[in-house]
Amino acid sequence: MLLISLSSDTIISDSLSCPPNMANYMGQMAIAMNKLSTVEGFVRQADNLRHQTIHRLHQFLTTRQAARCLLAIAEYFHRLRALSSLWLARPRQE
Repeated sequence: MLLISLSSDTIISDSLSCPPNMANYMGQMAIAMNKLSTVEGFVRQADNLRHQTIHRLHQFLTTRQAARCLLAIAEYFHRLRALSSLWLARPRQE
């Protein structure tokens, strides 16, 4: 399991409030960018695994099981799109 800590302390610290410490800020920004890069790599690996799995369904599932799996995936994405639409249309507090 990969655990990555992206705390607000990495990006913002008390030392930045006054006077600004540019070296400290740049160091913390570099750490934050490295952590984001690690997360991006992890997400890319997971997406690649998902892609490979879908393309190899026929090797380890029967035709009926693969069809049911693809229908379940389609239903999942349909619900995810509906949820996303509801989220975007929610009333916003200002």
